[in-house]
Amino acid sequence: MTDRDLQQRLVTRSVGGTYTLFVKLGGLLAAVGAALFVLAVSGGEATRAWQAFHVNWLFFTGLTAGSLALNAVYKVANAKWAGVIVRFSQATVFFALLSLIGCVLIFTFGYQAIYGPMQEQLPAMSPGKQLWLSHGFMAARLLIGLTALFTTGWLLVRADLLPDMAAAKEGVGEARRPMYEQWTAGYDGSAEALAANQVRIHRLAPLYVVLYALVATLVAFDGIMALQPHWFSNLLGGFYFMGSFLGGHTLLVLLMLYGRRQLGIADLVSPKQRHDLGKMCFGFTVFWAYLMWAQFLVIWYGNLPEETGFVFARLWGPWLTVGRWVFLGMFFIPFWGFLFVAAKKSPFVLGLFATVSLVALWLERYLLVTPSVSPEAGPAFGLAELGPLLGFLGFFLLAYGVFARTFPMLSPRLATITLTEERKHGHGEEFFHDERPKDFAMPTELERRDHER
Repeated sequence: MTDRDLQQRLVTRSVGGTYTLFVKLGGLLAAVGAALFVLAVSGGEATRAWQAFHVNWLFFTGLTAGSLALNAVYKVANAKWAGVIVRFSQATVFFALLSLIGCVLIFTFGYQAIYGPMQEQLPAMSPGKQLWLSHGFMAARLLIGLTALFTTGWLLVRADLLPDMAAAKEGVGEARRPMYEQWTAGYDGSAEALAANQVRIHRLAPLYVVLYALVATLVAFDGIMALQPHWFSNLLGGFYFMGSFLGGHTLLVLLMLYGRRQLGIADLVSPKQRHDLGKMCFGFTVFWAYLMWAQFLVIWYGNLPEETGFVFARLWGPWLTVGRWVFLGMFFIPFWGFLFVAAKKSPFVLGLFATVSLVALWLERYLLVTPSVSPEAGPAFGLAELGPLLGFLGFFLLAYGVFARTFPMLSPRLATITLTEERKHGHGEEFFHDERPKDFAMPTELERRDHER
């Protein structure tokens, strides 16, 4: 009976969020950003505007792909601790369509502003490199790769949604019920149907992980390295997709802190879950620093002009300030913030350092791209740069809000597993070095388990 009470609460709350802030603020930012972008393009600053567009496309595409990769990795690892919060990452999937539209715009209207300097250097390159960096070949492989990646990601999210939509379809409003009925028409909720769905999830998840590494590497090579075609780094692909994976975790922190209040499940997102998520952020922060240092060390001691020029331009002269902030925001500050147990359990402190890391990740993408293509002597930020930033942020929030208003933002079956296990651990059945009983979720619906009948 108590399990049923908890299940009913989870089902009800999963479709109870309105995400009004995301929808309204996202729509406003998208409109303002688009207007500023059009104004910059038509007002003589098209080059800077399209270059800023490219930076933000790389950032938000990476966040979306990295958030879905987080979900896929947790499925592969059969992670049970994240059952309450994992849907907050899955909801980024709606931005995938906007990412594909952005890719088309880059290789049509924005191509000359972004890739014009690279195209001028192509005649002096080998035939093989000319073919690889040609307009058509580059656009085709990125569009095909991203389409395959995001299609797989959507199928994975859809499969994970199916049992939850079946459980929630009786409680949704008239506007959503026909879609829920249609999606779950072939799913009867039996143990056999659930097992078959799990098999599908466990096939799609590793496929997405492999595609993520391959496609994100292409995005890094074509979106960053191709802008300075005489420079190369075999590690850049891993640096980009692991940075995006870190970004997916820090973004999840912020989405979780907002979503727990929006859905009315703040008591179910325990300090233990925040601690575990903070440990993931800490681990991949250190890994980002490792990849950065491994890349820098080989290039610097190799001392080849075609390699060191890329690093020199970003660590000396007018770009040095941005480089320092990237290092501080991506590693030094989050390292100390995510290091301590109490900081990871505190919603405010965890959210603060996640925000610092996420902003620094945007600066890192800016630093990787802009010095290679900018006509300016150093960093510049005006309306031409503000428009794409606001536009992408607005469309991201709007896409997220539309998903949240359409689908269950909580998985009752996964959350029940997490909460039941936490309930057991919180009563001393297992020793945890960094947790005390109050750090585990204690759903009131399970309270009667502690009393004799």
